[in-house]
Amino acid sequence: QLQASGGGLVQVGGSLRLSCAASGRTISRYAVGWSRQAPGKECEIVAAISWSGGFTYSADFVKGRFTISRDNAKNTVYLQMNSLKPEDTAVYSCAARNVYSGSAYFRNIVDYDYWGQGTQVTVSS
Repeated sequence: QLQASGGGLVQVGGSLRLSCAASGRTISRYAVGWSRQAPGKECEIVAAISWSGGFTYSADFVKGRFTISRDNAKNTVYLQMNSLKPEDTAVYSCAARNVYSGSAYFRNIVDYDYWGQGTQVTVSS
């Protein structure tokens, strides 16, 4: 199971760090992605990371503000979110896919096999 946590209410320009913790299985051989879904909008991948941690992807709309990282020893993937904007308000979820290559990450929702419950992030102006 995957469980996202760390969301909350923050002012514009503030920061949050989300955590995606895995239980029941190790995610050390799983590529992981963070997605978000705002009311009335489609779910979109925000950032993704290979299981090695050496390869990452950030969507253009968060590039330079959000950073994805992982600690396989803690079975956890993080999303550091800085300079938050009202349009970042959404439910953030993490997803995983078992993959052989340590350089692979996935930018599309449909590429993931396992999803966890999300955490609400609200940015107030």
